[in-house]
Amino acid sequence: MSNTVIKVENISKMYDLGLVGTGTLSKDLNRTWARWTGKPDPYAKIAELNDRTKKSESGSVWVLKDISFEVKQGEVLGIIGKNGAGKSTLLKILSKITAPTHGQIKIKGRVASLLEVGTGMHPEMTARQNIYLNGSIMGMRRNEITAKLDEIVDFAGIGKYIDTPIKRFSSGMQVRLGFAVAAFLEPEILIVDEVLAVGDDEFQKKAIGKMQDVSKGEGRTVLFVSHNMAAVRALCTRALLLKNGTLDYEGSVDDTLNRYLKTERAEGVSLLNREDREGNKKVIVSEIVFKNKNNEIVQEVFSGDSLRIEFYLHENQKMDYSKMIVACSFTDPNQKQIVSWVSDEMKVNFDKNMNPQFCLEIPNLNLRPNSYDFNVQISFETTATADITDIILEAATLTINDSNFFQSSRKLRNNHSALIFGTFKTI
Repeated sequence: MSNTVIKVENISKMYDLGLVGTGTLSKDLNRTWARWTGKPDPYAKIAELNDRTKKSESGSVWVLKDISFEVKQGEVLGIIGKNGAGKSTLLKILSKITAPTHGQIKIKGRVASLLEVGTGMHPEMTARQNIYLNGSIMGMRRNEITAKLDEIVDFAGIGKYIDTPIKRFSSGMQVRLGFAVAAFLEPEILIVDEVLAVGDDEFQKKAIGKMQDVSKGEGRTVLFVSHNMAAVRALCTRALLLKNGTLDYEGSVDDTLNRYLKTERAEGVSLLNREDREGNKKVIVSEIVFKNKNNEIVQEVFSGDSLRIEFYLHENQKMDYSKMIVACSFTDPNQKQIVSWVSDEMKVNFDKNMNPQFCLEIPNLNLRPNSYDFNVQISFETTATADITDIILEAATLTINDSNFFQSSRKLRNNHSALIFGTFKTI
């Protein structure tokens, strides 16, 4: 269709393990000849899928295998998956940094990419010179770049250092400059990798806001790779899930994220090893256990039952637990928060040197029958972003079953809300 700006057809990328490039000149020539004559890669049959958990039986691996999708103008496409799934390789191919082993890509419009710290920047040149260099590479005239210069500098927050060589910039400053250049020099397609995680919280919010403006207000297309599920959900209009170098799922953002999280649980990925978390990771949640009134571990309870939620933490740094603030909540299948608890609003006194485990006791869990996700945030001293050590969404799932909650012998309606006792009477 005319509004399709990216069309990816059966893209595959193979690497020889332990080698730089394809290994030998003869292999390069044989592959080139096969492409020219329309024949398959002569070395493809010995390559394996990109599964990091299995020992390789051959010397080659498919980092990507038969990936096909389309992106429409103005879409914000999220690309998610575990480390090593092939996300960054796909973006490098789309950015023409590396070539696919086979398959083809059709792109309509100028592409700007921010794939890693310092992408497209010359370290010996000043920030100003790099802005003009990148604009020229994108085919812009000098006066067009000059018209955007103040916006770029203001967004990146580097006004004092505009004439400083960027080799003296911190990684955060380089990312801010790189993103500002990529976003403000008006490419039709903006490709952004996980590199935004290097920036501070204020910059990340600005960057996400700018990407929303780029797509919605200006009709440009964005491809966004991130382990930050909240950012993907807030920004993207559609998502792809990559698994072991293959396209595992393509659909709405919520459906794709749910499949990703359910797949991790089904594969036995422990809470400790979940990668889709935010925070400085000084202390993270390693396990959550639900227990009923009989102290039995459960995955479901009845409406109105008591519930004990046990939290087990993993310390990467020793902390003063008397300053810990715990926030947790249940959300319904539409990600709407139904009920929450925050420790600093309650009479909670964590011991400074306590063992890194605690519990929340709920005398009556008054929720309607449904399946609810449990979310947790751990911070110290304040709930400001800099003080958050861990945020993990959908850390566990609890099913609430029907009960005779109101003593009326009537079945409770399946809905997404809390139940509160009350009395109806005529007045």
